[in-house]
Amino acid sequence: MEKAKIDRISELSRKERSVGLSKEEKQEQKVLREEYLSAIRKNFRSVLDNIEITD
Repeated sequence: MEKAKIDRISELSRKERSVGLSKEEKQEQKVLREEYLSAIRKNFRSVLDNIEITD
């Protein structure tokens, strides 16, 4: 995931805690978080798929 998108997630999170978000910003935050979680899941799945168990 691009650094700019991660920075935007952080920016929206800070704004949500301080002054709140508009409907559009809440939707943007939701979309960005889903994209971020999807990237994490994909990366984790890749790591798991490359694990080789040996005795």
